Amino acid sequence: MRVAVNTRLLLKNKLEGIGWFTYENFKRITQNHPEHEFLFFFDRPFHEDYIFSNNVTPIVIPPQARHPFLWYWWFEQSIPRALKKHKADIFVSPDGYSSLSTKVKTLPVIHDINFEHHTEVLPYFTDKFYRHYFPKYAQKSTRVATVSEYSKQDIANTYKINPNKIDVVYNGVGEHFKPVNDFEQNKIRGIYTEGEEYFVFVGALNPRKNLVGLFQAFDEFKQKANTKTKLLIVGEKMFWPKEIENAYNTMQYSQDVVFSGRLEGAELNNVMASAKALAFPSFFEGFGIPIAEAMRCGTPVITSTTTSMPEVAGDAALLVDPHSTDSISNAMFEIEKNAELAKKLSEKGLIRSQEFSWDKSAEKLWQSIEKTIG
Repeated sequence: MRVAVNTRLLLKNKLEGIGWFTYENFKRITQNHPEHEFLFFFDRPFHEDYIFSNNVTPIVIPPQARHPFLWYWWFEQSIPRALKKHKADIFVSPDGYSSLSTKVKTLPVIHDINFEHHTEVLPYFTDKFYRHYFPKYAQKSTRVATVSEYSKQDIANTYKINPNKIDVVYNGVGEHFKPVNDFEQNKIRGIYTEGEEYFVFVGALNPRKNLVGLFQAFDEFKQKANTKTKLLIVGEKMFWPKEIENAYNTMQYSQDVVFSGRLEGAELNNVMASAKALAFPSFFEGFGIPIAEAMRCGTPVITSTTTSMPEVAGDAALLVDPHSTDSISNAMFEIEKNAELAKKLSEKGLIRSQEFSWDKSAEKLWQSIEKTIG
């Protein structure tokens, strides 16, 4: 079998969520299935680190697809020609895009369709492209994969397709996520929060992540708890609209909010594992990778009752109403004052996190590829 894969998001030192999904899954799939050939389609020069085994053939296909007009050209012109030229049996697209112009069987991985519910967070042409093409991708594709049962039902209901056509492939958690000892925790607190304990938020700083609610809830928590505990925000500003800026600027305890910027690898693990809890009251998640990462670190989790988050958290988190600052602040207060509860959530989280491994993810994705081929 000749499997073509959209690998345009495998960018050295620039892997984001979907890039990591592609990396972790296809590193395993290509090595586990040497009997098959894999064509990796890049839209720019590639790094040798991403050629995982001898059965991978890298192919650079212009143009560099980083804009709605170039997305259209790459997926509707360049990709169909490449699939035909290289006689591919299937086209797997881990970033959810697909091609309407090919007769080759297709399997896009649509991680979520938050843009159908939160259109205000995207640039105009990006929003128009997603809302026009993703329904068509889902409907035309041979099969679809996604990362949670919630997203499966959302895609099926929104795009009017049979849920039996959709396979769930949970995200995994990086092997470097693990608990750290007291010495390391104290060291991290010394670096980031002047030695004080802290709640941590990890994610893009955009409205969907509910930073306004988190800032307001943290203020309420500080007033109730009379504590030096801080709030550490990990992530790059993706969109920083006036609403979030104003919420931060009007905080009573803004001096106790620390912005670390984006962190990766061992440093992210150490920061996550040294936190009092993950505070992740997002409005919408297709999966919510920081939840699983925090649980793997033994860090208690506060997250939302909405979308996929209860599915990922199971019984190993405090679930809050993301629209209620009282709900969020009360959960923070519970973690602050109830050491036994925090310990129990940590233990449950370590167990729950074992459900989310990249080995399991790769096996599920391979099963979906086999179903697509038929």
